[in-house]
Amino acid sequence: MGYYIRVLGRKNVFVPVAELRACLPLNSKVEIHEETSDHDGWSQLILRHLEGPYIALVERNPVVPGELGGDEINEFVEEAQDAKPASAAKWLVEYLSSVTEIYAFQLLSGTDVKDGWSAVHAVRSYIWKQVGGILQADSEGFSNEKGHHILWQFSETVDGEWDMAVLNKGEWIAFTMNLGNPEHRRAFLNGTLPPGVCVITDN
Repeated sequence: MGYYIRVLGRKNVFVPVAELRACLPLNSKVEIHEETSDHDGWSQLILRHLEGPYIALVERNPVVPGELGGDEINEFVEEAQDAKPASAAKWLVEYLSSVTEIYAFQLLSGTDVKDGWSAVHAVRSYIWKQVGGILQADSEGFSNEKGHHILWQFSETVDGEWDMAVLNKGEWIAFTMNLGNPEHRRAFLNGTLPPGVCVITDN
């Protein structure tokens, strides 16, 4: 099945391969894996090291009923029904109805060698900047539009600091919490600000 991270975009903006190549670190490159017959030019890309293994397969899927993009949105909506915090899950279900394109990154063996993550982050960040929307990662969950994590889909053994956000009167409050801290975790799952955390303010 593989491990995926995704950009769930709201703008139908074509992202040219030339622009993605320009944002890559010098030790990596991107190649068209599957072309399209229209002006968009590609539906799949391969991100790879100049010398070495493939880093990621990048697939662009419009959200169309009965096709892969539409099916993925339906799966995300179903997953969110019993997710926590409940306030974030409700927001997410409503938000997903406005997503028009999904950029899915299947991470391959080259991600964890020769700083392959830098190439993944560069391409994902550039695409996200162009199409807007939110982020998703398998076995982690979803972000809001600023990239702060809003839904708990981690394993029970997860630990470490993570940038999160909870809804308060319709506004997101962002903060950094310790995922392994039981008190922090309980508060987040209830949709409240954990005690003692560092609040993230906009610059």
